[in-house]
Amino acid sequence: MPNVLIASLMTLLVSTGVASADEFALSIKDHHFEPAELQVPAGKEFTLTVTNEDATAEEFESDDFDAEKVIAGHQSVVIHMEPLDAGRYEFFGEYHEDSAKGALVAK
Repeated sequence: MPNVLIASLMTLLVSTGVASADEFALSIKDHHFEPAELQVPAGKEFTLTVTNEDATAEEFESDDFDAEKVIAGHQSVVIHMEPLDAGRYEFFGEYHEDSAKGALVAK
């Protein structure tokens, strides 16, 4: 009986959207973000996975939205993003600000 209850609760979570969210990915390669511009949904929570393909660390940061994460070389971080209003939100790599630049565009 407990297994049936657990299965029912899991189904409920998935069907109500609690267990799923929009997921997006960025990578850092040669101290550049790819893609440099990423479209995300306005007004919805989403998950952003940032993968550092370089051997050296980079700090993913933004003054436009609340994010500051150090990503070791050849590692990834997952950032749970709060809903953004429609607009353009710049981000950068603090350790290579001259080349590691990008933007989230919420529509």
